[in-house]
Amino acid sequence: MSDSITIAAELRDGSGKGAARATRRAGKVPGVIYGAKQAPVCIQMDPRVVWAQISKTGFFTQLFNVDLGKDGKHLCLARDVQMHKVTDQPIHVDFMRVSADHAIHVKVPVHFANELKSPGIKKGGVLNVELHEIEITCSPDAIPHEIVIDLSGMEIGQSVHLADLKLPAGAKPYHVAAGATVASIAAPTVRGAETTETEAAG
Repeated sequence: MSDSITIAAELRDGSGKGAARATRRAGKVPGVIYGAKQAPVCIQMDPRVVWAQISKTGFFTQLFNVDLGKDGKHLCLARDVQMHKVTDQPIHVDFMRVSADHAIHVKVPVHFANELKSPGIKKGGVLNVELHEIEITCSPDAIPHEIVIDLSGMEIGQSVHLADLKLPAGAKPYHVAAGATVASIAAPTVRGAETTETEAAG
């Protein structure tokens, strides 16, 4: 639980679209905290606080200790952020309460390392990514911010499967088969050769 980040928030009056619009007019970002068999709590946050966090990698896998001052703290995961279609600024944030005693489902992004050390890619092979994120079940204090796949030594035709990945202790894939392909290196498409063959046939 030491990995949590404390962020400040305040209780806000009312719920629904009208109350949310009033919060935004006041220069705040409305949000809600729900889950853990407790009543939802409507909150508001400084937009600078929200923007500082969503700009970081792993926002949806980061534990947050939402501090409401005298109204207590809530250990949460961010579940959704709504952005303004024109300004691209956050206009609503959903947080879900978590407990150290209960496993949770979380989607973890997949990233790749050492592409330049892959013989297959050096030969012109193409990295095909089948799973850009993997949903796992784990305890809140074991959530990985990302799953990194090392492409060193991979040749054309080789694949990385879910069973090949090293997940944190106690973490298990959720609704994904162990044999599922995460990524593979495919042979390059030689368009020039195809064009030449077509012209020769014509």
